[in-house]
Amino acid sequence: MGYRETYDRWKADPEAYWMDQAATIDWITPPTKALTDHGDNLYEWYADGMVNGCYNAVDRHVEQGRGDQLAIIHDSPITGKIEKITYSQLKERVEYLAGALLARGVEKGDTVVIYMPMIPQALEAMLACARLGAIHSVVFGGFAANELAVRINDCKPKAIMAASCGLEPGRVVEYKPLLDSAIEQADHKPELCLILQREEHPCELIEGRDLDWYEAQKDCLPAACFPVEGNFPAYILYTSGTTGAPKGVVRPTGGHLVALNWTMKNIYNVDPGDVFWAASDVGWVVGHSYICYAPLIHGNTTVVFEGKPIGTPDAGTFWRIIEEHNVRSFFTAPTAIRAVKREDPTGEFIKKYDLSGLRALYLAGERADPDTIEWAQEKLDKPVFDHWWQTETGYTIAGNPAGLEALPVKVGSPTVPMPGYDVHILDEAGHPQKPGELGAIAIKLPLPPGTLPTLWGATDRFIKSYLTTFPGYYETGDAGMMDEDGYLYIMARTDDVINVAGHRLSTGAMEEVLAGHPDVAECAVVGVSDQLKGQSPVGFLCLSKGVDRPHAEIAAECVKRIRDQIGPVAAFKTALVVDRLPKTRSGKILRATMVKIADSQPFKLPATIDDPAILDEIKAALQEIGYAKD
Repeated sequence: MGYRETYDRWKADPEAYWMDQAATIDWITPPTKALTDHGDNLYEWYADGMVNGCYNAVDRHVEQGRGDQLAIIHDSPITGKIEKITYSQLKERVEYLAGALLARGVEKGDTVVIYMPMIPQALEAMLACARLGAIHSVVFGGFAANELAVRINDCKPKAIMAASCGLEPGRVVEYKPLLDSAIEQADHKPELCLILQREEHPCELIEGRDLDWYEAQKDCLPAACFPVEGNFPAYILYTSGTTGAPKGVVRPTGGHLVALNWTMKNIYNVDPGDVFWAASDVGWVVGHSYICYAPLIHGNTTVVFEGKPIGTPDAGTFWRIIEEHNVRSFFTAPTAIRAVKREDPTGEFIKKYDLSGLRALYLAGERADPDTIEWAQEKLDKPVFDHWWQTETGYTIAGNPAGLEALPVKVGSPTVPMPGYDVHILDEAGHPQKPGELGAIAIKLPLPPGTLPTLWGATDRFIKSYLTTFPGYYETGDAGMMDEDGYLYIMARTDDVINVAGHRLSTGAMEEVLAGHPDVAECAVVGVSDQLKGQSPVGFLCLSKGVDRPHAEIAAECVKRIRDQIGPVAAFKTALVVDRLPKTRSGKILRATMVKIADSQPFKLPATIDDPAILDEIKAALQEIGYAKD
């Protein structure tokens, strides 16, 4: 069946469709029904089934005779080491690690915080928790102590699993002092910390609380897989940029297994045994879904990459890994491709490697501007599929289902909604918008299996945050439009739609125009306060490597591009050249923070910011044109 037939089949009977998909994973007790409606627009999937996530990701492949297949390839250009782990080896490592936790009282329903770099043991920790029915919460390795403390207080872990350090280009990030400080600050104290000592920087262990990762496994029995209910939480993931009380997205076990397994063939077009690579981090949702769980559930080989798109050692790292490990589908963030493009605009590094095994590049995590997609299409000579989803959903809302049917790419669109997602464009009053009209993107309830049923310990907040603005719909917080063919366009976060003299304008549309300038590698547009017009757009431009022209000249050309392509209505008069843009560690540009700096408003330093010093550079650039007054 092609895309339209599959989508129509789902829409005709969603519960029957998802019961059919449930048969693709291994249940201890199969569910008797798909959907449970709790009222108040709260739903759960596969509630009466019994299942185990680790069994589906590891054990079943060994039992089916595929134990010698590679499960994980760890490639670390920072250490210069490559490690390959088969499914049989992974099973043994996970069952003994789970045994060490079980021997120390960690059991079904307990929470465990994982604070680790991009190494195989991070996946093993997640899987060991899933094996026991313990609920893990991965916190990005190297996250600030106070932010880690907030998450410890919220999910109250019985145990914490951490590494002694993480490695960045040219520096070691000591995790243990951050962990110790976080536990000291937290009201809740874990009973146990399991610490992996990395040879690059071992740490001191605190007697009575800290145990060495491998010493703790000695004399332990391997743990069996514990059954959990289909609606039982697999993990809690705190959304990036959270301020105040953290927002813990809950992932239900059964739906997450079914939905992720569906995506691997239908969206990413890989078969069991193929190598799949998501260049992200286990601290983000992409790492949970597409480094750890989905590839392993589907029987793929997953790549765990400890490095950066550039600088480890150069802009050819991605292409070297794809050639060396025969990666079939590659998934990364547009910001990573922009970094490579800025460093290697003519694609010289791409020419050095044989990428014949690669079927497609997938982009997600933020808007993929057309210029980046077109550059990648041209230089790689491969399909480039943008797709759109969120931490809350755990997998694709809108994408190009290449395994079902590769639809024509419309550059600038993540293509079409996937089965399970009934996507609508609504105005502020909740009325449907016509094709081509900008509005809020909302999804008719119920959401499909694997998406968040609630927030951890905060159902009222879940209802208020997501279900209240448009009754009967999940509010995505994104703004966009749909064309006559049903292709979706994500133009901005709802907050990034600016009002210029009564005209609602998308900053994303302006960024598309600026990114099309041949000298611009990356850009951002924000709306700053304007007494006359309400808001005025200001553009920030990062130039490609090797550009040696007067900045004022480039800025003037960019202003003219907006005027020519969007029109005088945009009132776009200011473009600033800067060295870099402030981003989260996952690559999202901190536009809201930039607006507050421009408007001289107080702001809380985002917990996930990659380099706080960039904010000073942005402030200095704004001050030169009369904004960001002290």
